Amino acid sequence: MKNSLNRELSAELLKEKDYKPFENATIGNPEIQRTAPTVRVSTGDGKLVDSIADVVKKTLKDGMTISFHHHLREGDFIFNQVMDEIIKQGFKNLTLAPSSLTNVMNDKVIEAIKAGVITNITSSGMRGSLGEAVSHGLLPNPVIFRSHGGRARAIENGDIKIDVAFLGVPNADRLGNANGMEGDAVFGSLGYALMDANYADKVVLLTDNVVDYPNTPASIKQTQVDYVVKVDQVGDPDRIGTGATRFTKNPKDLKIAKMVNDVIVHSPYFKQGFSFQTGSGGAALAVARYLRESMIDKNITASFALGGITTPIVKLLEEGLVNRVMDVQDFDKGAADSMKNNRNQQEIDASWYADPDNKGAMVDQLDVCILSALEIDTDFNVNVMTGSNGVIRGAVGGHQDAATAKMTIISAPLTRGRIATVVPHVGTVVTPGESIDVLVTEVGIAVNPRRQDLLAAFKQVPGLPLMTIEELQQKAEQIVGKPKPLEYTDRVVALMEYRDGSIIDEIHEIK
Repeated sequence: MKNSLNRELSAELLKEKDYKPFENATIGNPEIQRTAPTVRVSTGDGKLVDSIADVVKKTLKDGMTISFHHHLREGDFIFNQVMDEIIKQGFKNLTLAPSSLTNVMNDKVIEAIKAGVITNITSSGMRGSLGEAVSHGLLPNPVIFRSHGGRARAIENGDIKIDVAFLGVPNADRLGNANGMEGDAVFGSLGYALMDANYADKVVLLTDNVVDYPNTPASIKQTQVDYVVKVDQVGDPDRIGTGATRFTKNPKDLKIAKMVNDVIVHSPYFKQGFSFQTGSGGAALAVARYLRESMIDKNITASFALGGITTPIVKLLEEGLVNRVMDVQDFDKGAADSMKNNRNQQEIDASWYADPDNKGAMVDQLDVCILSALEIDTDFNVNVMTGSNGVIRGAVGGHQDAATAKMTIISAPLTRGRIATVVPHVGTVVTPGESIDVLVTEVGIAVNPRRQDLLAAFKQVPGLPLMTIEELQQKAEQIVGKPKPLEYTDRVVALMEYRDGSIIDEIHEIK
């Protein structure tokens, strides 16, 4: 079976899991019946539990679905503590459904898979040793990769039914009122964790900071929480900004960022009250610095900035260049610390951010979005999930979701070392080409032929290096040559959902 992007899909697997193949990026206006969690009524004070071991024993059974959040990224200490106890107690056949998986979690997940504790995973992303192991067939069943908005949709619609959510928080009172803004492990917005708190049958908060009741402001409320566990340390917030959120000093990345800013400034969307989202790649983050200068120069302010928030975005808010920051996740400690001090930095959950099946997500209001890519092909399809060797090494994140902006820009180098970024066909389609409007590389800028309006506007700008995407692909190939085709087995190790729940691609086991 093939979907509309000509990607080969397993008809048997789609039938077994009741999936439809991807058709297009148009969501439409369906009527959706949402689900609701089972609630254990509690009127007393019996929520404090002595240990992780006790709360695991109280809440878990074989075959359940468990979830975690990744707001602390590489600084998370909760995941491994909880998973270690789950393995020790011998639970089997669990589905792991975190908002995403980071490198610090990899060894424990691999241990759990080998022990038969975890047999299914759904996540936004996967990297490092775990991505390598899954790509070579370690997990018994295919991983389901979903965007942040797609995960919110799946939870709200019941496609993901979370039995127990284990949520690390930097503070909580004895009944479970908690936020991400006070304590030693401050990480700011609880945007992804709020979905789990709303819909999990049992919610367990783990904190190193039990405070007086009632704890306000409360992002997670006592009405949602079953148990509170005191731990020694939730995590290290100084390690939030590592890995994918690093700031760049690379001249190539800075050149790309400058060109991205030129594209924005000369587009019809750079006007008073525009809105934008930047991604987590080095060049995408650097765009904020150039954008600031252009906004000051043109005396323009933005109505809102969206998505994962960084310190440069917070500085735009503080300077009055951005009126509101809509914050689903903080990508560094500076952004996290800001949320408690600035009432215009609004915490939003993943549904408000990007669920395609609600009454209006924030991504629907975006004018401009800047995203990164591992690969982009001549049809403008984007891969942010698998590397040139076929190994899983990335995350959908909000890529598909934010690409619904009026102008979506991919910022990426033409090549990375001896690997082409612009290719004839991407290894894995994550975001469809119909959602991508402009590709910016250090060599030139390609506009999607669907956007003749943008092409006409940019042709009026002297010095803007416009090229076709085919020309960029050929330049990349001239530099690095044609790679040898990868070899895969027939076994599917992961399914890539589009944000509407259809299957946009599948990932096969590496031979």
